[in-house]
Amino acid sequence: MTDLMTAPGTMGRQTLLVAERFGPTLQGEGPSSGVPAVFVRLSRCNLSCGYCDTPFTWDTSRFDLRAETTRMTVDDVTAWALDSGVGLVVITGGEPLLQQEELVPLVGTLTGAGRRVEIETNGTVLPHPRLLVDGVGFNVSPKLTNAHLPEGKRIIAEALEVLAASGRAVFKFVAAAVSDLEEIEQLQRRFGLGEVWVMPEGTTGEQVITRARLLVEEVIARGWSLSLRTHVVLWGDERGR
Repeated sequence: MTDLMTAPGTMGRQTLLVAERFGPTLQGEGPSSGVPAVFVRLSRCNLSCGYCDTPFTWDTSRFDLRAETTRMTVDDVTAWALDSGVGLVVITGGEPLLQQEELVPLVGTLTGAGRRVEIETNGTVLPHPRLLVDGVGFNVSPKLTNAHLPEGKRIIAEALEVLAASGRAVFKFVAAAVSDLEEIEQLQRRFGLGEVWVMPEGTTGEQVITRARLLVEEVIARGWSLSLRTHVVLWGDERGR
């Protein structure tokens, strides 16, 4: 993707394609749910999931990505995150690992300053070794059949195996039906996935709670965790929350 490349002569001023920055707010998903956080949402994605709640990061049929994107230096993004004073910085997307060469210095400075970083990824991109370091966790969301994408595009064995073996990843799945849990179980066995979190699909609090009640007993029976998507329960699909 040529628009992700750093121009010649800009070493030390690498840039990121940023869709939005927001917070302080709460991390809404996974093991840090409810923890104060700031978010850096990067633009562009290599998937086009049917239920995607951030299409403004990739869907050119509905959005002008140039209008939805700000090119920022790594230094400026770092300064913004540090100035927030919040201990957890979540880097999300889109698919942030499409820009991981630029994430290396960002993450290094944040962790060096005592911040904890979570990178949210769809698990299709092999992570840079310099991101697999202390202070960095990966919230990996492999896509199920319910994303309406070919398996060969949404499930990349090498990337999932490396993330699982790193000991720095949890795996969270969007589920709408009990049959989705059976698919998750197959992926867990196939790739040796560790900690599993299930997130009920929904863009309103009511939808999330309804599906959580449908899924919760089966999630408990499998020894997994349930994430209610706190931000959706509190604010619906309001952008920047």
